[in-house]
Amino acid sequence: MGIIRKGHKEEAQRMKYLRYEKDGRASYGLLQGDGSVREIAGDLLGEFEPTGRELPLGSVKLLAPVFPPNVIAIGLNYRDHAAESRAALPQRPLIFLKATSSVAAHGEPIRLPAEAPGEVDYEAELAVVIKKTARAVEAADAGEYILGYACGNDVSARDCQMRLDSQWARAKSFDTFCPIGPWIETELDPGRLAIRSKVNGKIMQDGSTADMVFSVSELVSYCSKNMTLLPGTVIMTGTPNGVGFARKPPVFLRAGDVVEIEIEGIGALRNPVI
Repeated sequence: MGIIRKGHKEEAQRMKYLRYEKDGRASYGLLQGDGSVREIAGDLLGEFEPTGRELPLGSVKLLAPVFPPNVIAIGLNYRDHAAESRAALPQRPLIFLKATSSVAAHGEPIRLPAEAPGEVDYEAELAVVIKKTARAVEAADAGEYILGYACGNDVSARDCQMRLDSQWARAKSFDTFCPIGPWIETELDPGRLAIRSKVNGKIMQDGSTADMVFSVSELVSYCSKNMTLLPGTVIMTGTPNGVGFARKPPVFLRAGDVVEIEIEGIGALRNPVI
């Protein structure tokens, strides 16, 4: 029955949780083995339970599986990406923030911003969703605070990031610059997952979470010791090598492109570019 919270009781099984719109109404659901969606009554971050209503996945519009109070992102957290960026490996996690207004859903277009349309880049990332308030958590206990995992795309305007601004906030926070989805996978070992990005079907990044400098548990612990992690917080855990700005010649997103982020055990997040 998934993770059904009644007071402090929890029963955990492997589930894919999603959020969708049907007939103008937003709901949570469980993706079932036959491809149907079973509606959930309540809130994934509070009390909830599946209902008897089932719908074909193709009949609903997927929304971002969670709307986070904060999006915390980690820079240079893959060894090969640090190398292609000609940057030293960080001695501690490199934290930056993305505006929550940048969150987008599976299938929603990534919009090239009028202010900086020319050097928009893709970044395949494992997104971690926090399920309960976390403060000063030790790495060994981090799993107790994780609801699950989703595919993420840390879309970045490289001209803003590298030349025009002295920090990364604008470059990372344009509207639609944080696609998350298509759902949340609850039971997953994040330590050695294949992670890929594709642009128009061509593989651009092809890595493994085993290349992370700091593990998911270490990231949750470190972030929680610097700021309170509220329920629904998303941590974007870094990207492998193969990003557009590091290629020769560089590859940036253009209107008409389709970007896919694939992570083993989760699925594929797909967004057109307009």
